[in-house]
Amino acid sequence: MGSKSMPDIATASQPKAPGLLDWVGMSEIEVPMAIPTRTGAMAHAVAKAQAYVNLVNPEAKGIHMSRLYLLLDEVCSQVLTAGSLRDVLGRFLESHDGLSDQAFVDFRFDFMARRKALKSEFSGWKAYPAKIIASMDPDGFHFELQVEIPYSSTCPCSAALARQLIQRQFREDFGDRGDVSAEDVLGWLGTENGIVATPHSQRSVAQIKVRLSEDTDSFPLEQLIDVVEDALKTPVQTAVKREDEQEFARLNGQNLMFCEDAARRIQHALNNQVSYQDFWVRVNHLESLHAHNAVSIVTKGLEGGYLPIP
Repeated sequence: MGSKSMPDIATASQPKAPGLLDWVGMSEIEVPMAIPTRTGAMAHAVAKAQAYVNLVNPEAKGIHMSRLYLLLDEVCSQVLTAGSLRDVLGRFLESHDGLSDQAFVDFRFDFMARRKALKSEFSGWKAYPAKIIASMDPDGFHFELQVEIPYSSTCPCSAALARQLIQRQFREDFGDRGDVSAEDVLGWLGTENGIVATPHSQRSVAQIKVRLSEDTDSFPLEQLIDVVEDALKTPVQTAVKREDEQEFARLNGQNLMFCEDAARRIQHALNNQVSYQDFWVRVNHLESLHAHNAVSIVTKGLEGGYLPIP
């Protein structure tokens, strides 16, 4: 049987219950990705993609999913840019003329970045769960990035309680000696009795979404990661020697943070970045004291922008 005589139910039959559909398409499509980095090199990843169009013709049985798949395969066979996403979304709509007026695509992947140690000459790879999202509708092209950034957070309350216990221990050890020399105190601070308590800290995760301008043609994931890590000061490390671990301990002690503090730090840093039209931030402190997490959420606060929802 020739291909011309094969039945096409999607175009030859009518829906049993006519109606408009917000999105129709495919998810969990495995695709290769190559995206340019700020150094000019290519970051490669295996991504899970979604591709959708809406269905505005209530009499149409469905869309042409194979067209979406083939167009997506074509765009992923080359270097991915915002421009190529804009082009493929336009082709989604051209291939569904009369059926659709909105198109959507996203890519979920681990962005691998080389991160330098805090003090030593070493460096290592760190994977940041990321997502590239693009859509097109009658209002134009929309483009955003998402990334999850792990960091360490030390509880200010716990630090204050630990300091109190250290003071109490100092009084117990030196209270009956009158004047104490600086050398004696210095030596005592280097013992286990000197640091009788330590504040609790936990691995934490900042989830970030930023909306970029229509004329952006790159994926500034590294820049976004840098902005957030520089604001928090305590990013999770890769290669670590003793001097790096000591510096990490110092940074934690100098940057005590409740989840509210972390969210405000990121909010302030993102507000200072003119390239981000809008942002949504959720910080998750994966508590070591409690079995639950401490969470704070903040947005840029634009009318019609990201909603401050969990």
